[in-house]
Amino acid sequence: MTNRTSGSMTRRGLLTAFAATTITAAPSFANAAGLLRGAGDIRKLKMFNGRTGEKIDMIYWVEGDYIKDAVDEINYFMRDWRNDQVRDIDLRTLDIMAATHNMLDSSEPYMLISGYRSPATNAMLRSRSSGVAKNSRHLLGEAADLRLSSRSVNQIASAARSCDGGGVGRYSSSNFVHMDCGPVRTWGS
Repeated sequence: MTNRTSGSMTRRGLLTAFAATTITAAPSFANAAGLLRGAGDIRKLKMFNGRTGEKIDMIYWVEGDYIKDAVDEINYFMRDWRNDQVRDIDLRTLDIMAATHNMLDSSEPYMLISGYRSPATNAMLRSRSSGVAKNSRHLLGEAADLRLSSRSVNQIASAARSCDGGGVGRYSSSNFVHMDCGPVRTWGS
């Protein structure tokens, strides 16, 4: 962490100041551009990781431009927490996550169950559960397993499906929804 001295600002402080400025200058939701209208002209992710205790509340896209430093922080946040391996998360997945969260109209952060998974982690999880795919989209940085305590699995999955941007899996017994940017498909109960 960078120490602050009088007159200096950390990268996070700069991003926060930028975010505050862009929120007040943002165009209306009705004029949102892009594949996922629900994501808005400002795209933001708010998440909590119960395994690491980390939190993130990050604007990562403003009016058609991804903010590299913000995306880098999201990539690190969504790393394989078991071995700290980081992979770029597909931007389409981030957009599906943001659009879904906006449609659910919740201020609660997502709880991240799983983001990127290294091959070693995926193999270990497959040995313990038949529900882990051998060629999981998590291995490619294209998937996230998420939960909101204020919304049901069905509500989250319905919102994610409406993005029509990838795969949506319902895992009701484990209380999470899988979202990815692969082919459009649904599964689970």
